[in-house]
Amino acid sequence: MSRTYKATGINLKTQVLGESDKIVTILTPEFGLIRAVAPGARKHNSSLGGRSGMFVVNELLIAKGRSLDKITQAQTLKTYPGLAKDLGKLAASQYLAEIVLSQALSEQPQEELYELFNEHLHRLEALSSTNASGVLAHLAHGVFHLLALAGVTPQVQVCCLSGRSLKPDFTDPNWQIGFSVPTGGTICLETWKRLRTQGEGEINNQYPIPHTSLREAAPTTALSTSTPLPMPHAQTVVVHRQEIPLISSRLGAMELALLQHLSQPEIMQIDGARDHNWLSVEQILRQYAQYQLGRPIRSATLIDSYFAANHDATI
Repeated sequence: MSRTYKATGINLKTQVLGESDKIVTILTPEFGLIRAVAPGARKHNSSLGGRSGMFVVNELLIAKGRSLDKITQAQTLKTYPGLAKDLGKLAASQYLAEIVLSQALSEQPQEELYELFNEHLHRLEALSSTNASGVLAHLAHGVFHLLALAGVTPQVQVCCLSGRSLKPDFTDPNWQIGFSVPTGGTICLETWKRLRTQGEGEINNQYPIPHTSLREAAPTTALSTSTPLPMPHAQTVVVHRQEIPLISSRLGAMELALLQHLSQPEIMQIDGARDHNWLSVEQILRQYAQYQLGRPIRSATLIDSYFAANHDATI
């Protein structure tokens, strides 16, 4: 007989199997990610039908199988019906679920990840249905916390080049800061420009432009001018300099302030923050998360399509 075990878990993903079954990917605090068959879940009178839906928390009895485990019993503990009633909340929830699926491990306890994910689903569901900025803010908050739990949170408090603290300047409407995805966070643009200028100067000093071209200096010969002439006593010069980071995005004072507040346990309300500010922050975090995860976040396209009609973020 197949041995059985108990687990508590939330459904993150479902796939069709055969004519009436489903494969459910479940995050459990005890065993991490589990993939199990929900037999007959697609039948209209199946007791596992609703219990195998997205974001349903169940107490499970699972039979161990050779390739896939099988759900034999499921008792629902919690659901998030408010997420399915609002497209923005549902898109944000699926977005967070994709990140969780990329981070979660199998056959290892994932209690912190399980609790954190459920907490952010609860916060999303509790939002007012008309609060578009709230959905974006809570999505960004959730992404930042998941990255922090994985130990890959972006640096947003100091410049990655100089290590100096960064404070948004609201008195200058043209004030900007850079964000470099490969470097891992925020960059002072003045420091970046100075580094770039110094780098170009070093190259010019190492390789000065001669006053006389090689063709003018060389004596007339019968050799083809396309044949390279040997250079006796030629030396190879190796230039060692700090690599100039790529600036992925440019942020204004409001976007930096919002990013710097995302590490707090609760979402902070900042006067003057608009939907386009939160969209900019989400897109920056999306680029960074996709770089860290090594894969695209497919559910992010739902966020784009849902908010595109009324919001436009310029980065």
